[in-house]
Amino acid sequence: MLRIALPNKGRLAEETRELFEDAGLEVRARGERALTASLGGEFEALFVRAQDIPEFVADGAADAGVTGWDLVCESGRTLHTLLDLEFGRCRLVLAAREESAIAAVGDIAAASRVATPFPRLARDFFARAGRAVEIVPLSGAAEVAPHLGIAEIVVDLTSTGSTLRVNGLREVATVLESSAHLIVNGALGIGAAEGASPRARALDDLKTALGSVLRARGRRYMMANVPRAALARVKQILPGLNGPTVVDILNGGDFVAVHAVVAADAIYRTIAALKSAGAEGILVTRIERLMP
Repeated sequence: MLRIALPNKGRLAEETRELFEDAGLEVRARGERALTASLGGEFEALFVRAQDIPEFVADGAADAGVTGWDLVCESGRTLHTLLDLEFGRCRLVLAAREESAIAAVGDIAAASRVATPFPRLARDFFARAGRAVEIVPLSGAAEVAPHLGIAEIVVDLTSTGSTLRVNGLREVATVLESSAHLIVNGALGIGAAEGASPRARALDDLKTALGSVLRARGRRYMMANVPRAALARVKQILPGLNGPTVVDILNGGDFVAVHAVVAADAIYRTIAALKSAGAEGILVTRIERLMP
C-alpha cells in the first residue's frame, strides 16, 4: 500500500481531503489526531506539516504528497509534479512600505535587508536580478518586519494582497506563483504503459482519479430537446467538449435530444439561448468525474 503525505491542518488540509473524498478515496482515520489513515482502502495517508511534505517525499518516507508549490521550490529537493490541484492559489511577492521609493527591483539599494520565510527562493530571485541584498530569515509572518526595523523589504505569500495593504506594504514584484501540487520523488516514470512498475501504475491511477474530479469542477452536464431544424444554431450555443451529442427521440417528431458539457458560469446565458431556439425539457446536472 502506497503512502501519500497530506497536510495535517489548515485550509490546504481541508481542500485536499475534500478532493480525495470526491475521487472516491475517503479518509478513514481512527481519530481526529491520528497520524495515519486509510485512503479508500487503496492508499495510506500520512498527516504531516505541509512544509515537511517535500522532505518526506524526497527521502522516500512517502511515495507521493500534496503540498504547496512554494514549499516544494523552497525545499530545493528534486521532486516531480504529477498534477496541479488548482486550489491553494497564492503568490510569493516582493513588497516594500507604501512610502518607499522602491517601484521596481532595480530600485533596491545594495545591502538592503529582506525579511522572508522563504530564504532560498528570495536569495535565488535577487541573484537572478543581480541585486546584492541581505536575507533575514523569519519563521512567521514577515509583513511586520519593516515596521520593527528588521528589514526594508519583505518576500512573503499573499492571496489577495489585503494583508500587505493593511500593514502598509505595496507589492513590487512577483517571485513565484503557487498552488497545491501532487508530487513524487524525482522524475519517476509515471504511466500505465506495459512494463511500468506497480507503484508507477498506482500513482498514475491516482493522478487520473484526482484529475477527473478537477476537470469536472466548474462544469455542468446539460440536456435539452430541440427542434431538428434549429440544430445548426444549437451547435453554436452548445459547443461542448467536442460538439454536442445529438440523439433521436422515440416518437420525437421534429425534436431531437442534445447533450453537452457546459461551463457552470455560462449556464444562465446558455439556457436563455436554447429557449430562444425553441428548446424544451432543459435539464442541468452536476458532474462528479470527467475523463478527457
